Amino acid sequence: MRVVTATALVGLTAWAGCPFSGKGGNRPHGHPSVGLLETNFDERFPQAVQNLDFAAVKRDVKRLLEDSQEFWPADYGNYAGLFIRLSWHSAGSYRISDGRGGGDGGRMRFDPERSWDDNTNLDKARRILWPIKQKYGLGLSWADLMILAGTVAIEDRGGVTLGFCWGRTDDESGEDSILLGPSKEQEVLFPCDSENNGFCVAPFGAVALETIYVNPSGPGGSHDPAASAESIRDVFGRMGMNDSETVALIGGGHTLGKTHGACPLGAGPAPDEDPNDPWPGNCGTGIGNDSFTTGFEGPWTSNPIDWDNQYFKNLISFNWTLGDSPGGNMQWFAEDADPAPAAFGDGEQPIMMLTSDIALINDESYLAIVNEFADDLDAFNAAFAAAWYKLTTRDSGPAERCLGPDVPPPQPFQNPLPPPPRNPAPEPLVRRALTGLNDTSSYIRLAWRCASTFRRTDYAGGCNGARIRFSPEIEWEVNAGLDSVISSLEPIKNTFGDRLSWADLIVLAGNVAIEQSGGRPMQFCPGRSDATDGSGSEILEPRITGTTNDTIELLGDFVNVLGLTKRQYVAIVGGAYSGGAPLWSTETTDGSSTIDNTFFTNLIENEWTLTTDANGVELYKAEGEELYLLQADLIVRVCVCSIIFIMFIMFIMFIMFIMF
Repeated sequence: MRVVTATALVGLTAWAGCPFSGKGGNRPHGHPSVGLLETNFDERFPQAVQNLDFAAVKRDVKRLLEDSQEFWPADYGNYAGLFIRLSWHSAGSYRISDGRGGGDGGRMRFDPERSWDDNTNLDKARRILWPIKQKYGLGLSWADLMILAGTVAIEDRGGVTLGFCWGRTDDESGEDSILLGPSKEQEVLFPCDSENNGFCVAPFGAVALETIYVNPSGPGGSHDPAASAESIRDVFGRMGMNDSETVALIGGGHTLGKTHGACPLGAGPAPDEDPNDPWPGNCGTGIGNDSFTTGFEGPWTSNPIDWDNQYFKNLISFNWTLGDSPGGNMQWFAEDADPAPAAFGDGEQPIMMLTSDIALINDESYLAIVNEFADDLDAFNAAFAAAWYKLTTRDSGPAERCLGPDVPPPQPFQNPLPPPPRNPAPEPLVRRALTGLNDTSSYIRLAWRCASTFRRTDYAGGCNGARIRFSPEIEWEVNAGLDSVISSLEPIKNTFGDRLSWADLIVLAGNVAIEQSGGRPMQFCPGRSDATDGSGSEILEPRITGTTNDTIELLGDFVNVLGLTKRQYVAIVGGAYSGGAPLWSTETTDGSSTIDNTFFTNLIENEWTLTTDANGVELYKAEGEELYLLQADLIVRVCVCSIIFIMFIMFIMFIMFIMF
């Protein structure tokens, strides 16, 4: 899945190029080298992005806004509302719990996202954009184009944006959206009881399956604005948004365009049911005035083609009453409000609000923000620009990964780091200072815990920044005792001062410890820098802790998010154990262990029984031996046996090939 930041995980030999030191071949600065899972990544892509005529791409999108197509005519003669919805829904699937979702990867082109109810008719938006994608080829990814379309639409209609992060890559399938659901895999790992008053709980980013965020009719279709406000705060919080960002995004998303619900008959079959003619529309012609997308009908403002703050003024200026829409859903209507022009032809149409809109004036905090934005367009524009950039860029990782001329300064949500040391300490000198470590197992464990927070899903975590020195990471139970290990490295850090970052020192100490324990020489990529606090780690608390709550499904998902293959993870587990540093234990050996394959022979040759140690910790004991494993370690037995079985089958096939 996409470009993976190489965070120097202990036990892995470094792949091509060091992303921190600029040794990644011809890749532009900030584009990390390709991870081992990125076998299909086109190495030409970063340079192709840099070769784009960025201004020409934006001009072409702008021209397309008013180029109404017969197969899907533009509301009010402009596709701004449609393109903003495309961008919102491409990015809005992101969730902070595991970094999944978001626009990077462009997976809305594939199932399951392609066929979600909330994405009804967005296939038309991509069809409209296809000539631009075709024109610019490799350098313009679908992932970038779908976010760019909404961004250009906002700017064209008078809105303000912060900038644009070019360089998202396109996945080749929707595989990395499977766990967003609905799917069998999602039901196993993250079961969602959407019948529980209409809520799915975290790690879901949305309130229900096939939904981008909340039920517009309120929880469970209750039409209760106060309950809807609670749901909004919960769900937007799962996306990492605060109250101001939430109100700005909802208001900005509802400033241009309209909802569509011409009749109660619906949009027709989704792409997973009819890929040849998805969502044809069951109301008349199915297009224009007969289109059906959500079952609600009408615009939010009387001027739905220009950017302004009328949405907020309307919320607080009128009395809103609940009524029926032509599409069969209930929505809110204003007394004495100016109507909007009809989206097609002559005539007028009343403005409306959804229950999730009325919610914003039924919550004290949200109402204060609505009043602020209604009184001050500049305040709304500033808040929206920052929130929109966060919404559309959060899953792209550090600011250094962004390409192109429109990248704004690093934002707080990107957890920016200071530059690495300009004159770094020579590696041989640091290695010499680390020679003779008294407790190699502790340094292996420290490096693992520092690196293993990395998520390939949104490029969060990892040892760059060395945030393991700060709260909350240093306080996690799995990191117990590591504060003293870090303290033991302080003399070396003080010797080299600003020429050696804590992040580099921790990783190099782990490498040296592995080598001193009999491991092969470790390649080291220098150039990390140090964070000044633990910001960003609050979303990274480990889901695998070594307890009996760990399952093979959760462990497999952890390994997947970490960006490792099963084989690589099994190798790390075995090497760390034999080196005296069990990955999920807070205890290590006296440092005299030697890295070998003893862990695997013990794992396979013994029978293991659940027991409890003197501290009340549940673990597994080998029958007749003083050998102990945690749940997450014993799970590896399944992986080891699977790998052995696959190798056996491959061997048999090879013998048969030779014989015949």
